[in-house]
Amino acid sequence: MSGSNEGRAIFAADPWASRGRLVPEDASPTRSPFQRDRDRIIHSTAFRRLKHKTQVFVFHEGDHYRTRLTHTIEVAQIARALARALRLDDDLAEALALSHDLGHTPFGHTGEDTLDELMRPWGGFDHNAQALRIVTALERRYAAFDGLNLTWETLEGLVKHNGPMMDRQGQGVGKYAGKPVPRAILDFNAGYDLWLWSHASLEAQAAALADDIAYDAHDLDDGLRAGLFTLEDLRAVPFLAGLLEEIFALWPGLETSRAIHELGRRVITRFVEDAIAESGRNIGELQHQSADDVRLCGHTLVAFSPAMAEADRAIKAFLFPNMYRAPSVVRIRQQADAIMRDLFSRFFKEPGLMPHEWHEGLERVSEEKRARRVADYMAGMTDRFARDEHRRLFDVTPELR
Repeated sequence: MSGSNEGRAIFAADPWASRGRLVPEDASPTRSPFQRDRDRIIHSTAFRRLKHKTQVFVFHEGDHYRTRLTHTIEVAQIARALARALRLDDDLAEALALSHDLGHTPFGHTGEDTLDELMRPWGGFDHNAQALRIVTALERRYAAFDGLNLTWETLEGLVKHNGPMMDRQGQGVGKYAGKPVPRAILDFNAGYDLWLWSHASLEAQAAALADDIAYDAHDLDDGLRAGLFTLEDLRAVPFLAGLLEEIFALWPGLETSRAIHELGRRVITRFVEDAIAESGRNIGELQHQSADDVRLCGHTLVAFSPAMAEADRAIKAFLFPNMYRAPSVVRIRQQADAIMRDLFSRFFKEPGLMPHEWHEGLERVSEEKRARRVADYMAGMTDRFARDEHRRLFDVTPELR
C-alpha cells in the first residue's frame, strides 16, 4: 500500500498509528490517512479560493506576482524537501503546508487586521482559528460530516505549527501570551483534545519553517519585479550581498531578470540546506523515540542555525519598510481596509444581502453569532468577489490602484 513505513524515522508521525478522525471512517485501500488529508484539502472550496486572494499585490497588478495559492504551493514544495531529508512523513508535511493559509481573508494581512478589529467585541478574528473552522465545520461537501474530517495529527499541526498555544494551566503562550486563545480553537479542543500545551509534530514544524523560507524568497522576487527596490539595494543585507557577489562573479553582466531568479533559488537552497543540517543536529541530540517525544521535548527542533536565523531576520527587516510599507502598497491597503469595513457594516445591519445559506436563521441569533457568520462569509471571499460585492452595494468602490 502507498505510504508504508519504509524510510521513515522513529520520531516521525506514523499514519498507521494516527489518533484517528473525529468521525470514524474505514481505511482507504490505496492511500495513507495523511495522503487522504492532503487530497481533501486540495479538493476543498477554500483551497481553490486561494487562487484569487492577495499575498502582497492584488489580483490586477500582474499575473506573475504570488497569490495565496502560488505561495501555498511553494511552501508545500519546501516542506516536502525538508521532511524527506529529515525522514519525516512528507505527506503530512505537505498537507499542513497546503492548509496553513486556508483561513486567510481577501486582501492579505490587511483583510485579517481589519476583520480582527471589527470582530473585537465578539472575540476577534484569527486566520489560524478560521482555518480550523473551515476544515471542521464550514466546508460542507461530505454526506457524513461537516468539514473535511481530517486526522488528529493534521488538525494539531494546523492550529499549533508555530508552537504551543497555552501552558498546562490554560494560560496563553507565544503569540497568545497575555491574551485569550481564539474561542473557535478552545471550543473545538474541548471536544477533541489537540494538546494545545505541547509542541506539534516535526512535520508541522517543517511546514512552519517552509513558510518562512518561501516568504523570504518570493517577496524578494516580487518586490524586485515590481520595482519597489533594486538588486543594488539588497546589498544592505549581508547575506544577500554575499549571494549577489557569487552570482556576478560567475556571470558578469548577467541580465537583471536572470539575476533575480538566481538570487531567489540561492536564498531557498541556503535556507533549506541550513535547516536540514541544524534540525538534524537538534533531533539527534535528544534521541527521540516517538512523535510524542517530540511534542513533549519543550522546544522547537526544526529550525535555522543562529547565523541563518539572523539572515532571516535581516531579510524581513529589509522587506518591512521597503515592500510591506511601500507607498503604493500602503495606498492599496487603505483602500482594501475601506472595502472590508463597508461590507462588514452593511452585512451586519442587513444580513439578507448575503446569500440565503449565509443569512438563513440570523434573525433568531445573538449579535455575536450574526457577526461571526458575517466574518465567516467575508473571510471566504476572494479579492475580486469582495470588490464586486462592494460595487453591488455601494455607489463608489476603491479601484485598488
